[in-house]
Amino acid sequence: MEEYGKILVIAMPLFLLLIAIEKIYGHYKGNDTAPFMDTVSSVSSGMTNSVKDVLGISVSLLSYGWLVSKIAIFHLEASIWAYLIAFVIIDFYGYWTHRLAHQINFLWNQHVVHHSSEEFNLACALRQPISGFVKLFTFILIPAALLGVPATVIAVTLPIQLFLQFWYHTRHINKMGVLEKILVTPSHHRVHHAINPEYMDKNHSQIFIIWDKLFGTFQEELAEVPAVFGVTRPAQTWNPIRINFQHLWLMITDAWRAENWKDKFTIWFKPTGWRPENFEEKYPVNKIKNVYDFEKYGSQYSKKMVIWAITQATITLLFISYLFNSVAKIGLPNIFIYGAFVFITIYSYTELMDTRKFSIYWETIRFLFGIAIISWFGDWFGLNSIFPFANYIIIGYLVLSLLVSFYFVRTNFEKDKMIAVNS
Repeated sequence: MEEYGKILVIAMPLFLLLIAIEKIYGHYKGNDTAPFMDTVSSVSSGMTNSVKDVLGISVSLLSYGWLVSKIAIFHLEASIWAYLIAFVIIDFYGYWTHRLAHQINFLWNQHVVHHSSEEFNLACALRQPISGFVKLFTFILIPAALLGVPATVIAVTLPIQLFLQFWYHTRHINKMGVLEKILVTPSHHRVHHAINPEYMDKNHSQIFIIWDKLFGTFQEELAEVPAVFGVTRPAQTWNPIRINFQHLWLMITDAWRAENWKDKFTIWFKPTGWRPENFEEKYPVNKIKNVYDFEKYGSQYSKKMVIWAITQATITLLFISYLFNSVAKIGLPNIFIYGAFVFITIYSYTELMDTRKFSIYWETIRFLFGIAIISWFGDWFGLNSIFPFANYIIIGYLVLSLLVSFYFVRTNFEKDKMIAVNS
């Protein structure tokens, strides 16, 4: 937990630098693929996921360490060969977990957030789930367990393999020659994120494209079929926490409404998007029918809102960096109090980004929660030992954030509404 947090402290600035470079390059080339609000939403999603992972808010039904202890035929040392074997097996594991997430209704809930952006850029790689509280597929690592690959090797290789999936989320790199036959490239992954009928549910591989070619799910990017990105039931929100649970909530309500008991049970295991008979007519949800003719979400925003959204995300990143650097110092259960503050913060400012007036209530809750933390502990989880005036800075920020939220809700939202009516 603590070690992973410190790895993320190093990785996060690198990811953000690359996102900024892509933004600048796109602007220079006249092809900006990373609108500010979409990018802030993606980065916010990455923050919620990283906090969840560092706090260890998930359980595994089957421990890899237990699996090794029971079925290992050999016992490999933590050598370069063990890491190479682990990398290939984890990639095989990744292909199948990824493919199943696209094919089974309740598993899609854990993956939909990654596809929710209607853009395709480096930032959307950070859209990772918080809804996967239970890890189900450790058994796919049986080949590694049989060879006796140490659990420590798996623990190190898993985040490396995840980080290596970042670079190919871009529209600025064309086909890459011979590498197209070996590795997952931006071209391959554009296909995977597309909602064109020709591209749906293809290219599930994570590092080596061989798995798709071996198991019949490969699709080349076609020059005559430009990729359109997103999901066919669009999220229509910048709030990553809402996005994480939209599909789950739809399944719960559909299961509740279903008159047939078989449907109540099987809805969870049916193909992704399945609903009981006639539900699309009785309980319609917004669905894209023509992928070449739909309006992207949230394309019109005031410059003030964009600047404030970027400011809030940046400050939240600073809060998270301190948490990740100080997990041991903050200790249990206080790290969960800190985590709750971060989640409320992200929920609050992304609700404001969605121009929801109720966001002011979330901001008020966050303000009171922040003040209560400082009052109870005497400072911000020991930050005063580093910055003597930290309490005053944080209180000042909380007051400013509350006032700015009031301004947007009371003034700017009304102006935006008038502009929309008059346009």
